[in-house]
Amino acid sequence: MFAPSIAIATDLVEGPVNVIDADTWVVGGVRVRLHGIDAPELGQCCEKNDGKAWACGNWVTQEVRRRFHGKPAQCTPLDWDRYGRVIARCRVIGQDAGRDMVRRGVAFAYRKYSTDYVAEEAHAASERAGLHGAHVQMPWVYRASGVTQSSGPCRIKGNISFSGERIYHAPGQEHYSKTRVSAGGKERWFCSETEAKAAGWRKASR
Repeated sequence: MFAPSIAIATDLVEGPVNVIDADTWVVGGVRVRLHGIDAPELGQCCEKNDGKAWACGNWVTQEVRRRFHGKPAQCTPLDWDRYGRVIARCRVIGQDAGRDMVRRGVAFAYRKYSTDYVAEEAHAASERAGLHGAHVQMPWVYRASGVTQSSGPCRIKGNISFSGERIYHAPGQEHYSKTRVSAGGKERWFCSETEAKAAGWRKASR
């Protein structure tokens, strides 16, 4: 794990939850990576059992926002990651948020770093809850494969221009092959042009 020069704070990180994505929050002005879980990336797409494309990364983020955004959290710092985020166990209204998310099928137990939530994941899988009811590439595998390539049926590239304009490129367009979707930013993949337009992106002119 990445270890900055300052020590892990012993005090709780407290404040209202600002959900960046499912497992990365800002709490009390501190960027927090939730301990023991991993969830699909915001632009990640999955496949439903009927073969239809599903924007699962956007779904889990919206589910977490609906449940936790704006609510008071108390986070216990445990470590740092290589991006400088505090890895912490967070409680929201008395509940372990990571445990709740895994139990509901909106995140996976991140066994590489912790086995705290393996039992909750097994229960969610038995109930086919949330992500367990579809074909989902594990987020750590998805990241390792590189988000400059679509890992599934969602092949429309949402790109942000130098001027900040949100433009999408569909397969067959002139600049599709040269367009890259940046990792860790606001650029993303879409499963359909309808989805891209609904999210406020316009189609590239060529």
